[in-house]
Amino acid sequence: MPGDDRDYVLKMAKDHCVRFLRLWFTDILGFLKSFAIPVSQLEEALENGVWFDGSAIQGFLPRDESDMIAMPDPNTFRILPWRPQEEGAVARLFCDILLPDGTPFEGDPRLVLKKAIRSASELGYTFYVGPELEFFYFKNAQSPESIDQGGYFDLTPLDMATDLRRDTILTLEAMGIDVEYSHHEMAPSQHEIDLRYTDALTMADNVMTYRLVVKEIAQKYGVYATFMPKPLAHRNGSGMHVHLSLFKGRRNAFYDTRDPGRLSPAARGFMAGLLRHAPEITLVTNQWINSYKRLVPGFEAPVFLTWAMQNRSDLLRVPAHRPGREDSTRIEYRAPDPACNPYLTFAAILAAGLEGIRGKYPLCEPTARNVFEMSEEERQAAGIGSLPEDMREAIRCARESDLLKKTLGEPLHRQLIESKRIEWNRFRSEVTGFETREYLSIL
Repeated sequence: MPGDDRDYVLKMAKDHCVRFLRLWFTDILGFLKSFAIPVSQLEEALENGVWFDGSAIQGFLPRDESDMIAMPDPNTFRILPWRPQEEGAVARLFCDILLPDGTPFEGDPRLVLKKAIRSASELGYTFYVGPELEFFYFKNAQSPESIDQGGYFDLTPLDMATDLRRDTILTLEAMGIDVEYSHHEMAPSQHEIDLRYTDALTMADNVMTYRLVVKEIAQKYGVYATFMPKPLAHRNGSGMHVHLSLFKGRRNAFYDTRDPGRLSPAARGFMAGLLRHAPEITLVTNQWINSYKRLVPGFEAPVFLTWAMQNRSDLLRVPAHRPGREDSTRIEYRAPDPACNPYLTFAAILAAGLEGIRGKYPLCEPTARNVFEMSEEERQAAGIGSLPEDMREAIRCARESDLLKKTLGEPLHRQLIESKRIEWNRFRSEVTGFETREYLSIL
């Protein structure tokens, strides 16, 4: 670690009277893992990392190969604003995971994203993302009882969570995370806070921080925040629409004045790659049984492999930008939900897009009509495919994907498939409330 970076962290810790450091990383499913060290151990941690038991982390090492090292990234040093300051502040550092010999651990989701970013860099690109994360506030974690009956963009008195969103934004900004705007979403108690775009690795760290901050502030107000994709039947689920762009230096590689739609060959190839490989990466972008309850017709979530200019029902859309602001030309990928692992999600999206650029995939025409209003025969005639309908189909697509195996690495790919296969088999054996209501009294 460069001495300047280490010295900066040590100075910041001293200046802010930090007493404890929380070291953060994620498992393969995107759950935030953390352990704390006293500030007296910070210099040693920055120099040599901190040992921990990797066998206890899902997707890491087997029991007989348990020792691993968490190496703090000094660029991620932030004070935690919700922790008491007067008794000594608490700060956090995201970590890269190393093996005992100091080599990077191939199953570290942060490393997976770094490798994908490196592939883009070899082609001259920097990858930027801007996610829109939706979530729900409920009265508790036991049942989805709404705290308001508001709808899209509603304000008080229907939107009772204005103060929660305000405090959440102030906390995010105190941690150096830029917010573009926030509002009430379509369903009761559903909200959205959008993060300003930045490079993919920083954003993945920001998404992990965002999810924790939303939950911390909710707990402060005595309510529960959830990123469950579909907590309410017959209501819109929560998505994480991701705005994507590639830059070459300061030039937006997706913009081309010669194209009627102002889309460059790189943009068209990237979109074609996403459309072709979307079914294969859906297990990553939508990794839970519940994720597929959101990806159904009628609730503004994408189902079919289509794209359009500005239409909000397609898998991919090209948002409008102001004249003279070609730097804002971007693609919006609408499949992911906010309960995904952001490191793996951004890596899979980037890999699919780059594959389209390298392979010069042809981009189909944008959809001119509402695909949901077309018959199945019409969609088949138009060659319109669809995302996996459930986790079983998503597992099959992911298992057969050379792209996903290459992006994740074979060990992590195998661990993810096995983890999701177990989850699917557990779900298959459950008797749901729907079955009880539908069948118990008549069969």
